[in-house]
Amino acid sequence: MSKKPRRSKVRAEFKKNYQQRKRTTDLTRKFHLDALDDESMTSRERVSGKGELTRRRTVVGQHVENAGDGLSVEMEFNDPCVVSGRVLRVHGLECVVRTEDGNAYRCAVRQVLKSISTDQRHVVAAGDVVLFKPEGTEQGIILAVHPRRGVLSRASKGRRHILVTNVDLVIIVASAAEPDLKPHLIDRFLVTAEQASLEPVIVINKVDLVQPSEFQPLLGVYAQMGYRTMLASASEGWGIDALRQAVRGRQSVVAGQSGVGKSSLLNAIESGLGLRVQSVSAENRKGRHTTTTAELLPLQHGGYLVDTPGIRQLELWDVVPEEVAGLFRDIRPYVSGCRFPDCTHIHEIDCAVREAVADGRIDPRRYNSYVHLIEDPGTSF
Repeated sequence: MSKKPRRSKVRAEFKKNYQQRKRTTDLTRKFHLDALDDESMTSRERVSGKGELTRRRTVVGQHVENAGDGLSVEMEFNDPCVVSGRVLRVHGLECVVRTEDGNAYRCAVRQVLKSISTDQRHVVAAGDVVLFKPEGTEQGIILAVHPRRGVLSRASKGRRHILVTNVDLVIIVASAAEPDLKPHLIDRFLVTAEQASLEPVIVINKVDLVQPSEFQPLLGVYAQMGYRTMLASASEGWGIDALRQAVRGRQSVVAGQSGVGKSSLLNAIESGLGLRVQSVSAENRKGRHTTTTAELLPLQHGGYLVDTPGIRQLELWDVVPEEVAGLFRDIRPYVSGCRFPDCTHIHEIDCAVREAVADGRIDPRRYNSYVHLIEDPGTSF
């Protein structure tokens, strides 16, 4: 029998300058009107957890054990007007929240949530389950964010950029041509999926532009590691039925670089979406940023699909170099066989990983992706 979550007072840390110290009196005027009593004045103030200068405040709410990513405190609200909903998209200071009955509200975020000290770029992300108070028939105020699971994120300028939350399937889309296939970027998405405990599916789109047999060796390497792979063409309708079955009833996110055809695949999977699409640039053969923000798209047969902006840089968040080898399925079994416990698997002698590469047990291209991720984690593709 599971334990009921306990109600407690939780000390939450806020950003700098959230509450500035105020002068309670005009000391100059008081000095001229009356002599100051030095003994009655406070000679010093300790900056502690309960003083006016502290950045921590007490929040009464529900403490959630092992809450995972996101806010681990759910505020208590007894107001019957407060309802639950899911964030469809975040655009600037405005969030679009959809309730269970299908109504959509344009919501702002409560100031106290925006002021909590966090390493995230925005305290609310697409996919979040939130509590909000409607203001009229179309607007509202987000009061709390439920604990998250299945978070797909990356590092951006030293902060955490959350692409989407509460998903269980990540569809990694790459293109066979226009733009060219980027296997190293696929590997980084796979590592990110491993870290977030998400099930990945690799989809090679635009195979109508090339000979599909060219990609069989690459897909064979991924299939040997247990990854599901698909060949598709949004323009010709190839592979759409299989992809539609894979996302039925699931919470799925579609990710990949710009121009690979993510929005085109979504339009083919679910009729009536009408997502904007553009061809790649004729100058540099790279995709244009048609999708500007992550958006949840409810499916007719149950579940959600999340369309995300194209990514040209995928730097891992909260992963130290020593952990990267453990996130590669094909490298992980050999890590414990190295001579040195802190082996980087790049230049050390008696390295079981390097020996496996030399013997052909690890694909050399996959090993190069590992080295590239360690030596240049913030590269652009």
